[in-house]
Amino acid sequence: MKDEPPPITRTSLREAAQRFIHACLQASNRIHLPGPSVLPVAGAIVGLYSGLAAGIFVNLIGLVSGITFSSAWLGEALRRPGSRTLVSVWETLRTTNWHLELAIIGLPLAFGALLLVRIIQPGGPRDEVKRRLRLLALLVLGALALYYPLVALTALNRVFGQAHEVTEILPHLPWWVFLLAPPLGGLVVGRLLRDYPNTHGHGVPEVVRAVKGNQELPGQFGLLKLVASAITIGSGGSAGREGPIVYGGAAFASTVGRTLGFSRRELAILLACGAGAGISASFNAPIAGAVFAMEIILREFELRVFSPIILASVAGSLVSRGTMDAAPMLHRLDYQLVSSFEVVFYGMLGLICGLLAYAFVRLMHHSEDFFAGRMKSERMSVWFGQRSLPLRAACGGLCAGVLALLTPTVWGSGHAYINLAAIGQLSFVFLVTACVAKLVATALTLGSGGSGGTFFPSAVMGAMAGGAFGTLVHYFFPASTGPSGAYAIVGMGGAVAALTRGPLMGMMMLYELSGNHAIILPLMVTCTISSALCHYLTERKAPKPQTDAELLSSTPVSALMRELAPVPADMHLRPLMDQVLTTESGTLPVLDGNGQLYGIVQVDQFRDIWRDEELHPMLVASDLARKVPLLTPDTNLAHALVLMDQEDVDALPVQATEEGQRCGLLTRSLVRRFLSSHHAREHARGEHLVAPTEAHN
Repeated sequence: MKDEPPPITRTSLREAAQRFIHACLQASNRIHLPGPSVLPVAGAIVGLYSGLAAGIFVNLIGLVSGITFSSAWLGEALRRPGSRTLVSVWETLRTTNWHLELAIIGLPLAFGALLLVRIIQPGGPRDEVKRRLRLLALLVLGALALYYPLVALTALNRVFGQAHEVTEILPHLPWWVFLLAPPLGGLVVGRLLRDYPNTHGHGVPEVVRAVKGNQELPGQFGLLKLVASAITIGSGGSAGREGPIVYGGAAFASTVGRTLGFSRRELAILLACGAGAGISASFNAPIAGAVFAMEIILREFELRVFSPIILASVAGSLVSRGTMDAAPMLHRLDYQLVSSFEVVFYGMLGLICGLLAYAFVRLMHHSEDFFAGRMKSERMSVWFGQRSLPLRAACGGLCAGVLALLTPTVWGSGHAYINLAAIGQLSFVFLVTACVAKLVATALTLGSGGSGGTFFPSAVMGAMAGGAFGTLVHYFFPASTGPSGAYAIVGMGGAVAALTRGPLMGMMMLYELSGNHAIILPLMVTCTISSALCHYLTERKAPKPQTDAELLSSTPVSALMRELAPVPADMHLRPLMDQVLTTESGTLPVLDGNGQLYGIVQVDQFRDIWRDEELHPMLVASDLARKVPLLTPDTNLAHALVLMDQEDVDALPVQATEEGQRCGLLTRSLVRRFLSSHHAREHARGEHLVAPTEAHN
């Protein structure tokens, strides 16, 4: 008869629970939490804060726009508590989607991590685990604490329409607003950025340089750039909002990554996460944001970078839907390729977009040089160069305001007019005028010292140029071409692709925004041609980077050689060993019996004889010296390396050719150090790492 199992009692259950808890505690104390396992989580958190930065930025733009347009709504609401405005506020707050699921998911995870921090025993590598878990948990709680007030602020801005009815407000503004608001905004922005030269620029190039050169992006600079760009755009300056969001997300990622102790490689991936999440939040296009991070920022598509970048883009897009206007940027329009013959016209549109982007880049260069006083032949340029940044930015804002009187698309980012072009409601003259004026106004605003990005303005320019081109081809070929709106949408993608030299990013962004798979073929044609043409036009006259081989061939040995007194041929082994071991390279030049430079002696030659002390008084330097080719100070480094390879040595002696010169030594380590320092200087200056089209987007 089999023994019956003992009955389950309360004591046995308690003991089993204690064993289970003890096993869990032991497992938690073995956690190492290496960087790769934390990186996707850190990427998702960076994406959350990039979405929050986008919400803060857009609401700041709405606030500045509201102050610019009118402040009467606030006085009316305070004087009349029962007014319809307050009723609308309450109704909007009540019907707003607060996305409570984020708190339902985030709070348990954050508090669970904090509880785990308390459970894990201190000591050894577990201290780093506790620190990382605590920081990640606090970041999640901080994101939730910022998110819901931003949702409420977005709802309020939606009620008062400060940032969403620009096309209706601008035609009714008095003329003096156009001449007063942009210069005042430029004046304030110039004052904010005057003492912080590192915040100048358009956002994306600085992130690219930081990734390529392993540089740090301070978080406070990201916040300052968001505020300055909000003032520029909200007061009427022609600029985009994506650049500051990209910079702000990357700056936060840099701070988080360094705090968590990530390696340089992991930090670069985290910066790309912040940049990609910024694009995702700006355009509400998570796929385009991820492609932007990999194609433009990292320049690689590897499996190990997918998960953190994709999680960051998704998180940024989810948060931005609550903290920004949830409406899609483009209306869903069912445009299709009417005939195969139409591909030719889309190819021509690609050429137009490429030329447009190239003209924009060149004008940006000239505008920056003009306001900085670098055009010495122009007296006006020299005068501006002697003026302060606030005055230069105010003059650029005044020029943008004058152009805004000509066409309202100049005001702010101008993206509100893209939908009007997409549905064909703008005339040919309006489209052409808006394209040219937007190009000039953006170059003047940013070149004079204003703050903002160029993706949105370039998208507006592309939409206007595409709409104008589509109007012409549809007029002459109505049966075989689509309406002008289809060309406006494709032109938008072509201009962005040309400016960034990222055809894949341009395609995916417009594919997501349009929601129309039938438009992907025209997008592929236009984006590929436009980016290739802009790349060719920009790079054909650009200075070619000096290769390592060219650098070595043009550098003489005298620039690197270490002056060393050669040892005499009759130096005994013991003092010779002591002298060789104290040198950095472990090598010394040796003279022959006639006092002429003969060869070298290396530390490796002592391995078989240093223990045999009987040989020490018998051997001298000439017995161990190895005859090798002698270098002259004028020999170039490339030839010196060839001689080292032929002799299979890591150092060669350098003989003096003139009176007063000393002998010396050239080593491989000196050459490697020279190349590394040269590359580091290029990284610090941003040379040859960011192409001209990328350095001004």
